[in-house]
Amino acid sequence: MRFTFPILTLCQGGAQRMLAELTNWLGAKGHEVTIIMPAQGVVEYAISSRVLRVDRSVLKAEDFPDADVIVSNFFTTVYPAVEASARNKGVHVRLALCYEPVFLSDNFASFPTYSMTEHLIVLSRWQQQLIQMIHGVGGMIVPVGVSSFFHNMNFRNQLAPGLRITAVVRNVTPSFSWHRDQEYLLYELTRVKQRYPDVEINLICPPREYEESTELQQFGANGLFRMVTPADDIELRYLYNMTDIFVSSSVYDAGGLPGLEAMRCGAALVTLYSGGNADYCRPEVNCLMSYRYENRLGEDISRLIVDPVFRSQLAATGQADSYKFTWDKSAADFEHAVEVLLTRTS
Repeated sequence: MRFTFPILTLCQGGAQRMLAELTNWLGAKGHEVTIIMPAQGVVEYAISSRVLRVDRSVLKAEDFPDADVIVSNFFTTVYPAVEASARNKGVHVRLALCYEPVFLSDNFASFPTYSMTEHLIVLSRWQQQLIQMIHGVGGMIVPVGVSSFFHNMNFRNQLAPGLRITAVVRNVTPSFSWHRDQEYLLYELTRVKQRYPDVEINLICPPREYEESTELQQFGANGLFRMVTPADDIELRYLYNMTDIFVSSSVYDAGGLPGLEAMRCGAALVTLYSGGNADYCRPEVNCLMSYRYENRLGEDISRLIVDPVFRSQLAATGQADSYKFTWDKSAADFEHAVEVLLTRTS
């Protein structure tokens, strides 16, 4: 089949990684994949598909080549995709990598896009139920996955003594990133560091964001945290593998990829409930999970610091469970979902 993916950016991030993995897999399977991207779009993942850049900052219907399927994602890609589909440039399928109306301020523009096509793919049961309850559209689930490149390299016992805690931080934009609850994360990690000063706390941040944000640069200047900026998956895999406890504070996420990747690499996960992570998290079995109102993220981290046996049990179960989620399976599920949706059209 011929696929067109309108994509705004492929910078480092879970949603962008999923788009990169899906398009690369489809291309390897023999499908013809074209990514159309605005002039300012960033590409930080290896992409095997054709990337067609337009000479403006906004995508329009005339930018779309003829295809069998148009796969929109972020809500601003839906509008030109709908128009292009009306011009017979392909059947429009929405791959909803998040549900924007809840956490973005311009919900007057994002909310209507969920009534623009019945062909919907979502990442989790929570997201599926949320959209169906609000819009009446039942999406097909294609979960996030983890590359076989990420695995437990089993070198923790070769590292210098000490416990290592890791979390991801991003550039703070109040209208876009509030759902990560980063201020709460840093508050809880500070409390943990004060209580257990010998613990090493690493904060992972994409290099580009770190270079552009003085606030992120200050996180590493207080002596409490060590800022790390992995340039590629080799460095990211190493960081996951040196981590004993991985912490996630997002309260709203359709997938929650970093926590799953960390589990694959043998880290014990402490996380807030964010919706989508319920598909791979089993509290007290493969992770420690709390709701934000319980305000116990730091307590859960401390619990694993003082109980290495339980920590190892969670990590081992989480690692095993993570193998249910692979990009090969996700991409095959995506291909199947598109085929099913196309039969509904014909």
